[in-house]
Amino acid sequence: MPRLSRTTTRLAGAVAVTALGLAAVAGCSSDKKSDTAAADPNAKVTLTVGLFGTFGFKEAGLYDAYTKLHPNITIKEDTVEQSSDYWTRLKTRLASGSGLADVQGIEIGFVSDVVQNHADQFVDFGALPEASSLKSSFYDWKWQQATGSDNKTVGLGTDAGPEAICYRPDLLKAAGLPSDGAELASKWSTWEDYIAFGKQYEASATKPANSRFVDSAASIFSTAVYQGTEAYNDASGKPDPTNSDGVRNAWKYATEAAQAKITAGLSQFSPPWNKAFSSGAFATIACPTWMMGYIQGQAGAAYAGKWSVAPVLPGGATNWGGSWLGVPKASKHQKEAIALAEWLTGKQQQVTMWTDGGHWPSNSEAAQDPAVKTAKAAYFSDAPVGQIFGAISDKMKIPPIGLYDTQMQTAFTQQLTNVETKGTDPGKAFDAALKAVEQVTG
Repeated sequence: MPRLSRTTTRLAGAVAVTALGLAAVAGCSSDKKSDTAAADPNAKVTLTVGLFGTFGFKEAGLYDAYTKLHPNITIKEDTVEQSSDYWTRLKTRLASGSGLADVQGIEIGFVSDVVQNHADQFVDFGALPEASSLKSSFYDWKWQQATGSDNKTVGLGTDAGPEAICYRPDLLKAAGLPSDGAELASKWSTWEDYIAFGKQYEASATKPANSRFVDSAASIFSTAVYQGTEAYNDASGKPDPTNSDGVRNAWKYATEAAQAKITAGLSQFSPPWNKAFSSGAFATIACPTWMMGYIQGQAGAAYAGKWSVAPVLPGGATNWGGSWLGVPKASKHQKEAIALAEWLTGKQQQVTMWTDGGHWPSNSEAAQDPAVKTAKAAYFSDAPVGQIFGAISDKMKIPPIGLYDTQMQTAFTQQLTNVETKGTDPGKAFDAALKAVEQVTG
């Protein structure tokens, strides 16, 4: 599911950290050698890594660990804060064939564009001698999202974003409602159940007067849309929101929540939304793993223990977010860049990224590691987040994503805001969203 930008997601102690030894780096298995290494395998090589936001590799000490194993390698990270700005720059450099980093981050919002329009400019990980073992180590859906109809695979998965529900137990208790995660899981198994529970929250005479049940109708829509057989695109990746079961059902749930006035009407990632994590303006939110770090950053230390994670996502398991590492063919150090990308996305490194920074593994072998499965989040009332998100990850079925998912999502969520805050008729708002989609997709 596309997100607006990659945000800082380190949990700073929210996830219990397990002492881990970094695995020895896998040997380079590509036949492609850099000019420098071909002349002298111990020659000094500087690898550039182009990323956006905070991937967490440097913060987790992975660069230092890699260069300790390979003293001849120096790693320089080039980071752009917003993924949209990064993508604009990356496309410009792909068009010119110059200025590309040795390793480039690829975000879920533009992986389809890379697969469809730029695959020939990236190393095909599916064609490497080690392709079979690489593929088997990732969730099938994660590998497939970076693979085109010609079976070229443009990148290796870094993280994933399985979703549950983050919530404020204190606010639910104040409303006289259940607050235990296991009990809530049984009461929130479907969106109908979740909305009905929200109506009970709104009807409570003892809940805080300024509090609503969920942050926004858009939050419900953007989650539920990916629970359909199709989301914004048909099976071939062509935009088709009109006939999508995911879009229709998500619109139904989101507008029902808006009209029931159980939503706070907040625009996600806006200053008022950020403030609401500590003000109590909403009690629940659809919550991918990286959202835990975001909540902690916005609410601060004073709210440790006031948030928790329920082991459920109404309507079924789905994913929000995630990225890949690709190696441009223009890299002068392909062999070393491939080795670095493989190592950073390997099992032990993804275990470290979860236990140290809260980045859920897209490497399925890492997700099964005991250190991942047993992790608890101290900030979130010691919720067993490894168990919660691991169970959800194992059930995820991902519908096709396409070139315009982010733009289509924006079209629908903007109209949902009109339903929420202006009382716009849901049918008219839906038609307006489809018109906006047509302008984008042609």
